[in-house]
Amino acid sequence: MRRTTHLGILAACWLAFATAAPDAAAQGKTKGKVTATKIDAAKIKAELESGNEKRMLAALQQVEDAEDAGKAAAPHLEALARRGASVPVLSRCLEVLGGLKQPTSSLAIAPYYRHRVPEVRRSAAKALLKTGGPAAVKALRAALRSPDAQVRGIAASGLGSLNAREALPDLFAALSHNVGEAAASIGQLCKPEECEKLAGYLGKLPFDVVTSGFDQILFRSPKDMGDEQKIRIVGRLRELGTKDAGNYLADVAERWPKDWSKRVKQAVDAAVKALGGATASPEDE
Repeated sequence: MRRTTHLGILAACWLAFATAAPDAAAQGKTKGKVTATKIDAAKIKAELESGNEKRMLAALQQVEDAEDAGKAAAPHLEALARRGASVPVLSRCLEVLGGLKQPTSSLAIAPYYRHRVPEVRRSAAKALLKTGGPAAVKALRAALRSPDAQVRGIAASGLGSLNAREALPDLFAALSHNVGEAAASIGQLCKPEECEKLAGYLGKLPFDVVTSGFDQILFRSPKDMGDEQKIRIVGRLRELGTKDAGNYLADVAERWPKDWSKRVKQAVDAAVKALGGATASPEDE
């Protein structure tokens, strides 16, 4: 009788453990997940206001590590940007704000593209590409005239990705002042008459600069850019009649999506053949 009772107690203990174990594991997983995403915005605020560089940098790292949850601390990082800080803290703050991708942060970031320290102004320009919004576009348009070549390049290459069509006049002005990165953004944003204006730079600017814009035009979605404009670009390159033009179009032919316009592909193949480049393979005909 005593032995039976003892065995019953052992069985009950084993059953309780087996039932509880998965729950404990699940709780551990949940706890780990919360730890990875939860952030104490009030504590971050206090650390950023401490004036202690080491603590401030640690707080910024915590915000970055929190990923999406870090957005809760964005207002405190914006406040830090408005107050100012040491160069290491400020550069890191701008970088983390960029990673949070909050358009509301652009106003706090924008003034720093003019900062006296190259590291800070370049961090600001890169951050604005990620935060976006009207304030970012306005600052980046102005940054096209920065005395810092890297800032000009960052701004020029980023305005296309922000779909800032209003920046086209500034981008053309920058291209005329040898900011080569503007060509690709123009290619992303231009309408047919503006694309033709870009084509007018053939022979005036380095070939690879102009074709960085052509590449964007030729490989824009068929819904976004029609066949006629693409064929006109191919025609301009064919008229140029250079080996570089032939090599470039041969590369376009190789990259051309199989389900895209056959008319454009035929124009490219004909131009390649006329320029003495490689002809299209039979399966592409």
